[in-house]
Amino acid sequence: MKKRISTSNVFRDIGFGAEEAANLKLRAMLMVEIEKYIQEKGLTQKRAAERLGVTQPRISDLMRGKIELFSVDTLITMLTHAGLKVDVRVRRSAAA
Repeated sequence: MKKRISTSNVFRDIGFGAEEAANLKLRAMLMVEIEKYIQEKGLTQKRAAERLGVTQPRISDLMRGKIELFSVDTLITMLTHAGLKVDVRVRRSAAA
């Protein structure tokens, strides 16, 4: 059995290409922040949907981790509806 070296991106570790893994990692991070917001505020899915500007089924999808249903843009919009600030940082990769 070949020993695998872990990266800082679980999606890369399980075989996604670099670009897709980076996108998935970003979406996962944004989804976690939305979930934390919902839990910290003690919101029902219905109330969370109202605050985040989406439908209750969208909140259900988010809470069930359906990452493939959410774009970065959609998640950022949801966070801004919640009154949260999203900062984006761009860095050069080692290969650039």
